[in-house]
Amino acid sequence: MLRCLRDLKIRGKLLAVVLPLVLLPVLGVGLIVGYVSKQEAYSGITQVTRSDLEHMTEFTLDLLNAHYQQFAVYREDKRRVVRQDLATLARFAYNLIKAQHEQQLNGRQTLEAAQEEARKAFKTISVGETGYLYAMTSKGDLTIHIAQEGKNIYAAEDEEGRRFIQEMCERALAAKPGEVLYSVYPWRNELLGETRPRNKIVAYLYFQPWDWIVAAGGYLEESYDDTAFEKQALQELKQNILAKPVGKTGYIYAMTRRGELTLHPFREGSSVYDEQDQQGHYFIREMIEHKNGWIRYPWRNQTDLAPRMKIVRYQYFAPWDWIVAVGSYEDEFYEPANLIEQHILSSMGLLTFMIGTFAATLLFFASKFLTDPIRRLTEGVREVRRGRLDTRLPVTTTDELGELAADFNEMTEVLRRNKELESTLAQQNKMASIGVLSSEVAHEINNPLGVIMGYAAHLENKMNPEDPHFRFIQQIKRESKRCKTIVQDLLSYARVPRPVRVATDLNELLAQIVDFATHHTDLEGVTVSTALAPQLPPVELDGDQIRQVAMNLMLNAAGAMSAGGRLVVGTTLNETGWIDISFQDTGSGIAPEHLEKIFEPFFTTKQRGTGLGLAITKTIVEQHGGQLAVASTVGQGTTVTVSLPSQAESA
Repeated sequence: MLRCLRDLKIRGKLLAVVLPLVLLPVLGVGLIVGYVSKQEAYSGITQVTRSDLEHMTEFTLDLLNAHYQQFAVYREDKRRVVRQDLATLARFAYNLIKAQHEQQLNGRQTLEAAQEEARKAFKTISVGETGYLYAMTSKGDLTIHIAQEGKNIYAAEDEEGRRFIQEMCERALAAKPGEVLYSVYPWRNELLGETRPRNKIVAYLYFQPWDWIVAAGGYLEESYDDTAFEKQALQELKQNILAKPVGKTGYIYAMTRRGELTLHPFREGSSVYDEQDQQGHYFIREMIEHKNGWIRYPWRNQTDLAPRMKIVRYQYFAPWDWIVAVGSYEDEFYEPANLIEQHILSSMGLLTFMIGTFAATLLFFASKFLTDPIRRLTEGVREVRRGRLDTRLPVTTTDELGELAADFNEMTEVLRRNKELESTLAQQNKMASIGVLSSEVAHEINNPLGVIMGYAAHLENKMNPEDPHFRFIQQIKRESKRCKTIVQDLLSYARVPRPVRVATDLNELLAQIVDFATHHTDLEGVTVSTALAPQLPPVELDGDQIRQVAMNLMLNAAGAMSAGGRLVVGTTLNETGWIDISFQDTGSGIAPEHLEKIFEPFFTTKQRGTGLGLAITKTIVEQHGGQLAVASTVGQGTTVTVSLPSQAESA
């Protein structure tokens, strides 16, 4: 061999000496780098995948917990509000009787006249859909009732055989003056043609001078029982969870500690307690026993030719006694590492040939090939440090620098997903805060609203419709009801209530709103006019919600015209067949940097604003199938356009 080498020409000797010196280290380094890269890729991918499974499990538990807490607060708040509303009505009726009694004592009317006035007032007040006010003596004689007045019901029994009227009478006689008592009992109203009993709740007080028990009653299912809504919300939550991708074929599932699947893409409702993996191990029993941890087992689906190793992260969700699991197959998340190995092996032969043929050229451009990827990686790291998580490096080679670029891209993708997850969790916390705030607002406002509405109804019954003040009483009633609707909308903001649509003359509705708005103190100094297109088709909409939209936009416009100005409310039928409602003001306008944020919850430029008005407005318009557009020029004014489908299209 040495003799052959000695006989070669210089070019051959250089090639014989240089090529092994170049090729052998390259081959050795390539194999080592390929092996190390593969191991590091396996390690990194395993760590990332386990982290993803951990985050996905925590995310699923957070969704379930948020759903559980939201409906727990919702049900408790509804129960409290219903009891308070009934107590308010009962006290109102009690005070009404007390007022009539005082007039009797002052000699202004007889006992019979006072009781007749009370009887008329009672029959004008409704409680829910089928509830009502009534009064009876302590002996069970109905003195006021919508259907059985004059009848003795002392021995009446509910659907369980309990003499609830006798119990109410006995408790009322023993109660303190003015004390509100409650009674809940199953009742089937035959007069209404009911075929099944429903739970009824009654708030009542005892008025001793007349020996009257004053009661306000309504059915629970008309107040806070909403089983269908909860089932629908839970089903939507399950669909959202199952829609989350876990690798290519992995998925999220949940089961009870009895092994019954409560959440699964295709086996929900079945029992898997006795399921075994391909090695005969009862892995479900192990998960149920430990309730929290990791498990790895071989599993073969019906479409698989051979078993595959599956890794599962599972945690226990105590409120529902569920075990939540997130599983993925190892070969799916190791696939990139295997591809890297294949690329390295296939490239080594080609690389050896290229180096042998173009050794001089490769040496000349080596510095460029080495420094350019490093420079791009450095620039990419700087961009990520500035917060640009969408930065990606081009992967042009399959060597260690190409693998590093691919790992960098994968790292930035993981960071981006984690940031989106944090943003989602922060938004859920914000929505939870809305729910807590709404329940407190509802608690503080509903009581005075109930009193206002009760007295307004009383005044309406007392006043002659020809009286010029009669329409103001009606406006008080209408706007009080709207206030109560707004409080309920705020309370229900997190669950996005659906509108109750009715075919409506939009021009007539807007005319009423504008007429009311002209008397609003916040619109003092603002000239409000209308430009309503004639002969508009009816629109399927929720009148209260659209009234809320219009008032929100008009009050916002007034806030931008503190020194006075002009507001024009108009309607047009556009070329697409939709109806446009425009609110054009001559106010200060909206800064361009604020235009994209004004409909975000809690964003406001006002010192005392909540930032919910326009967010609720946008939600209402979108739930009506409509669109919202804003055009504004600073210093000249703003035009907000609400586009709604006509009756034919919305139907």
